[in-house]
Amino acid sequence: MKHLSFAGLGAFAFGVGGAIALIATVPFIDQIPGIANVWQSGSAIAQNVKNQGQIQLRLEAEKQVVAQDQQGKQSQKWEPLKGQVMVRPGDVLRYTLIGENKSDRLVKNLTLNQPIPKGMVYVLKSTNVANNAKVIYSIDGGRSFVENPTVKVTLPDGKVETKPAPAIAYTHIRLQIPSLAAKAIVKATYQTQVR
Repeated sequence: MKHLSFAGLGAFAFGVGGAIALIATVPFIDQIPGIANVWQSGSAIAQNVKNQGQIQLRLEAEKQVVAQDQQGKQSQKWEPLKGQVMVRPGDVLRYTLIGENKSDRLVKNLTLNQPIPKGMVYVLKSTNVANNAKVIYSIDGGRSFVENPTVKVTLPDGKVETKPAPAIAYTHIRLQIPSLAAKAIVKATYQTQVR
């Protein structure tokens, strides 16, 4: 049975008012067979070069737990990933990315990038975000982003068709937030499934 080990927040890339910064820690997920998973939550604080504002980033994760009662009715809930957590292929995780403007100034043109962790597949259409944010995706390792990624598929007759990219192709999620008021919070959630 395949197990995954969580080790930190991964990498956040964000830009504020034209400045780009990258906060990186150890890889978010490594494959380590036979070892219980460890989730270490944390936070990152970053400030743009122009001192327009300070954004504190936090990533939280929850595991979907499906239970069945004595009558056979299923229910689902989300359990926070804290301490030692076991995840298996097929498990669904929900991530919550929280960005808080800690400054007394409006922050404009905030961009938050979040990689899809190695060993995980993005759950299509699972991203939810407020604050008039636009969500775009990458299927090429974060080099380019579009709202609806597509791939070219060669059919048996040799014709090439453009189709929506499969979930397994998604590599990054990017949130583009036009503005974030002083002391305000932007929150986004998305789901992935363990391969």
